[in-house]
Order: sequence, then structure tokens, then C-alpha cells
Amino acid sequence: MPSSGDALETLTTVVSDALTLIGQLEVVVSGLSSQEISTTASPGVQQSPEGGSLDALSLAHDSATLIRAHATKISLLIINEPFTPTAITKVVRELIAGPLPGLAASAQECTARRYTRAIQKDLAWKVARVLKELRDLLSQIPKDGKILKDGKKNAAAGAAGGKGSIAATGLLWAACDDLMAFCKRGFGGNLVYKVDQLRETLKDVMEELKEWGEETGDDGDEDDDDEGDDGVAGITNNLGSASLSANASTQAMLDDLMNSQSYIPRDDPHKIRDRLESCLRRLRLTSLLYQAAAKRRLKPLPHTPPTSDSNVPARLDEVLALLKGIPERFGNLAMAFYDLDPDEIDRLMDQCFFDAFAASELLVKPWDGQKDEFTDWALKFQVEIKKS
Repeated sequence: MPSSGDALETLTTVVSDALTLIGQLEVVVSGLSSQEISTTASPGVQQSPEGGSLDALSLAHDSATLIRAHATKISLLIINEPFTPTAITKVVRELIAGPLPGLAASAQECTARRYTRAIQKDLAWKVARVLKELRDLLSQIPKDGKILKDGKKNAAAGAAGGKGSIAATGLLWAACDDLMAFCKRGFGGNLVYKVDQLRETLKDVMEELKEWGEETGDDGDEDDDDEGDDGVAGITNNLGSASLSANASTQAMLDDLMNSQSYIPRDDPHKIRDRLESCLRRLRLTSLLYQAAAKRRLKPLPHTPPTSDSNVPARLDEVLALLKGIPERFGNLAMAFYDLDPDEIDRLMDQCFFDAFAASELLVKPWDGQKDEFTDWALKFQVEIKKS
């Protein structure tokens, strides 16, 4: 049986090896966000010989689950008497042997060709976050053979001397939980989730513009999501609305918007109010496009991705790129309204609704076939979005 000194020395070596491995894996995973498909194996990672036959999301979920459990053991072992180097060494070795390489392998297996570029980047970012928080926790393991004192145990995140082990464990748990939730949603579920978030941002922009229009003495709110428009809204009746709020940067922009003191003048020489009514009507239609696309095109997608020879992921990336850019354009359009700049309003409205038209065109055909119920809806949407 090794002496306490030998056990402590072994622990120090194993922790050092683990930190070195994490550093190598962080470099590999961060590189995935800037390349289309991984072609090189990371240290300690065995890639699928079939080139993507593994379920990357399932592998990531299982790896994150194990990392969370092992981290919990380490967190308890470094703050409770007696300090047992051999027990901690065993747990760290288990991390090196399985969950760590598995986590990195999941990011490498999640190629854009199968999972879309959007999911590839999201998974790589979430994996990198788990690796970073695990590195922070392992760095807290004592080298002097004594459990952590209160200061190093209980310090909050952001403390001058650095966060304590309990805070580090909590951040790692949160990163693992976020990754596991992402993986549980699966291929199609994550795309629906992303589009629902984008639609919520659109709705926030629309509400801000409506409120601004009401402050001018004209509510500009005669149209409803379920009104006429030649049946454009029919397919989306009873769809559930997403619950997520706009991201922080968009909300900050909207807050600045509402703090402005510019209002539409009573005589309205540049017909800003007419432009606002047109914008709100077509913004509602665009919001309906997101809603209908999520239900009719994205929800039917499988939990696991298609095979690597499918053209569906490439089509999805084209659509997602447009759907992601539209809310930002509408945010800029809202700013143009607050500046009462008719030329900029017209320019940005053309861009916004051209992108919405283009997105609908990419979605006209089903993933397998030439026509379905959504096809007819999308064609009616295109007619309506062109109207001023």
C-alpha cells in the first residue's frame, strides 16, 4: 500500500495529466467552431471508423452525465475529512479514461454534413464550456494533503481571490445540465428550439414598434395574426408560442429604442405612420412564417440526424442563416423608425421582407417530395409579403 507521500505525489501527477488532456481537448473543440468538418483525431479520442455512425448527441449526453457525477465525488472529497488522495486519484483517472475523451469525440462526430453547421457550433460551444468548468474544478484539488479551508471552499464566483470549489462545482453542474438538455432535444428538437427563440425576438421587436406607434396617437394595430390575408394564418392556428425571451444584446438595443423621445409628427410629412402600419402587418406575417416553419418543416425532422449523404442539413443551414439574420435586420429597422428616416426605413424594409421571402422559398418544398400543405401556405405567404 503506498505511503501518504507517494499517494499525494501520484494524485498530483494524475491531476496534472488530466489538466494537460483538458487543455489539448479545448484546443481541438474550439477549432470545430471555425471548420466545417473535423478530419483529425484529438488526443485520446477514437473517431468512428464509419465516419459519423455514432449518435454524437447521445454520446455527449452520456459523457456529460458521467462528468457531472465524477465532479460531484471530487467536490465532496476535497472538502471533507479525511483527505484521501487515493480516492481522488481513482475518480480523476476514471475521467481521463472515459468521459473526457467521449465528450471530445461527440463534438468531433457532430459534423455539419450530418447535424447542420448550427448544431455543430452549438454543441462545440457547450462542450468547451464543460471542459473549462471541469478544468477550474480540478485546479482546486489540494496538493498539500489537506482539505480545502473555508475561504477556498466557499468563495463566490467573482471573488477577488477566485471562486471556491463549491461555486466551481455549481458552474460545472450548470454547464453539464445545459449540455444534457441540448442533447435530449435531439436533432429536430434543437432546430425547433432555435427558431422559436428567433421568433420571440421578432415578437419583441413588433411589440416595441406597436407601443411606439400608439404613443404617436395611432395604434396601427388593426390587423390580427388570425385575420384574412387570404388564409395565410390558417395553417398556424392553435400553434403554441415559444417562451424564451430575446437575447441580452437585442433587448439592450430595444431598451435604447424605447428611451428615445422621437415620435411621429402630427402632420407626418414623410408618411412614417403608413410605413409603420405596413411594417407591422408584414412583421406579423414573418412571425407566422417562423411559427409555421417550426411546426411543418422542423418538428417532423427525426430525433437523430439523416445520413451523411442527405442534402437536408445543407438546406437547413441555408434557411437558418436567413432566419437568424432577419430579427437583427428588424431591430435595425426599428431604429430607423425612431430616427424618422424614411429612406433608411424603405431600404431596411426591402431587405427584411426580401429575406423573409427567400426563407419561405427555401422551405416551399418538403424535405422529401415536391409539394405538401405547407407548400400552398408558403406560396400565399409570398404573395402577401410583397404587398405594401
